[in-house]
Amino acid sequence: MSEGQWTSASAPYLTPRAEGEPDAWTAEAAARGRVGGQRILYAEEEPASDEVARMLGVPVAGRVVRRRRIIELDGVPRELTDTYYPAAIAAGTPLASTAKIRGGAVTLLAALGHVGVRVVEEVTARLPTEEERGHLRSAPGEPVLLVSRVTLDAADRPLQADVMVMPADRAQLRYETRIG
Repeated sequence: MSEGQWTSASAPYLTPRAEGEPDAWTAEAAARGRVGGQRILYAEEEPASDEVARMLGVPVAGRVVRRRRIIELDGVPRELTDTYYPAAIAAGTPLASTAKIRGGAVTLLAALGHVGVRVVEEVTARLPTEEERGHLRSAPGEPVLLVSRVTLDAADRPLQADVMVMPADRAQLRYETRIG
């Protein structure tokens, strides 16, 4: 693994933060002596694509809120993330705006009464689109990891869907499963 790679686990990003704590990415980067940040490119309500409808269990073209962010480490793009929420959960909340959310979206969802208890992730690799390459500042031919994550509540209702694109040479994912 090169110096630019980062091993990341999903669990901290799924747990609401205590009051006054920074979001999980900012905290993880700071704990490693680095600076984590994000730029929110936009947040808007839109019709769900086929993929997003499948992930969130809403009708195709049903209303969802989409937040697009570039996640950075020391000012370098590490990830392009589109996060989707059912409009019934997110419309009219800070999730539908471009303002940074204190403690992160998971913390806000919990405050709104929506707590995730199960996550399903799929990881694939592919070449990035031209738009993704531009946002990630990657060279032609450099593959990306595509992580699709759905967070579900105790009733197995989807609360959030994330589609994360990250340059393969800048990321390493670690999964830990506890059985029993």
